[in-house]
Amino acid sequence: MTLTDDRPDLPAATTQSPSRPTGIAPRLAAVVEPLFGGRLPVRLKAWDGTVAGPADAPTVVLRDPAALRRLLRHPGELGLAQAYVTGELDVEGDLLDGFRRVWSSARHLSGGRPSAGTLAAAAKNGIRTAFDLGVVGLPPEPPVSQARLRGRLHTKSRDRSAIEHHYNLSNDFYALILDQHMAYSCGYWTSAAADYTVEDAQRDKLDLVCRKLGIEPGGRHLDIGCGWGSLSLHAAEEFGARVVGVTISSEQKTFVDERVRERGLQDLVEIRLQDYREVPDGPFDTISSIEMGEHVGQRHYPAFTGQIHRLLRPGGRALIQQMSRTTRPGGGPFIEAFIAPDMHMRPVGETVALIEGAGLEVRDVHAMREHYVRTVNAWYDTFEANWDRVIAMVGEEVARVWRLYLVGGALAFEEGRMGVDQILAVKPTADGRSGMPPVRAW
Repeated sequence: MTLTDDRPDLPAATTQSPSRPTGIAPRLAAVVEPLFGGRLPVRLKAWDGTVAGPADAPTVVLRDPAALRRLLRHPGELGLAQAYVTGELDVEGDLLDGFRRVWSSARHLSGGRPSAGTLAAAAKNGIRTAFDLGVVGLPPEPPVSQARLRGRLHTKSRDRSAIEHHYNLSNDFYALILDQHMAYSCGYWTSAAADYTVEDAQRDKLDLVCRKLGIEPGGRHLDIGCGWGSLSLHAAEEFGARVVGVTISSEQKTFVDERVRERGLQDLVEIRLQDYREVPDGPFDTISSIEMGEHVGQRHYPAFTGQIHRLLRPGGRALIQQMSRTTRPGGGPFIEAFIAPDMHMRPVGETVALIEGAGLEVRDVHAMREHYVRTVNAWYDTFEANWDRVIAMVGEEVARVWRLYLVGGALAFEEGRMGVDQILAVKPTADGRSGMPPVRAW
């Protein structure tokens, strides 16, 4: 989807000396090409109608000089994201293919990234070109969809604001993307059959989690960050567990409470609007945290794992499914600004060490990165099929945020820059017994 090219009163390209390319797109291409070994990975089209780059590549369209002002203020991922979600920058053709080409070009550079000298020269040339084109000025205001949190990092009030920014768009919005389970986490794809769907993969993931935990009828289970209740409901319906699910999203609690009533599970499932740090009533036989640990933060993660240890009975099992990031910590500028503020991901080995540091014994680490590629691709297909309904529900800017999020996430898992793992741990008894079966049943 692209926007109209008709924007009045935009500055035209200035007259250039014969030694410089003419037209805005060629001028900008000359700045960017050294960062990609001398050849643009995408085609570039500017507001003056000029183009540069390979004709067979997706086309990046600069519709408004404001995009360049954003990039001068925030070079790289954040500036590009701001320009894309506001429509100042667009992509004609396959957005995922464009991302692949950019990352592929970057990988083929010596050392995987431009040298310091190349980066410095590009920055100098970029600023000079911006002045020549008359686009230098105060950067535009951040997009409305960008998060604006206040308060100290990972206080309970700030965590609640961060979660509400992401999850309280509306239950109906997420229902346009997710499967019938409303499972917003990596599925477990056990078949390549054409009729095997993301709903099947999520059911198989829920079964896998319950089997790993050894959930039994009447067992007491705590679901930390229960989301829209997919695991809480499954553990109760299919395995007979007595479940306490906690969330700090009021939208999610409302949704799960209704499903509990519809299915007659009031005696088995209790959903609380409660921070994980406030759960007082252990012990639990089993505890799960499915892709919630990323929101805890680096400094507070020992408190998170310590709370799991305190609430788990001796011999009980805990399963943490969590995303990891090997290239750098955190969530990345785009995700932290638009999707999940204050999110923190780290290499899986560091997470394992933190779990062990709380006194839990890690018994199994199950890498599922490729499963997330298929999961996100399924979400993206559903999202695109419902594009007009998404815009009607949340507006075009938020729709563009989510398009960028899904495409970027799929590629990050595909190329190994992000991972996801199920980490199974046990709280041994005082004399060291784990209660784990000698042979895995999963």
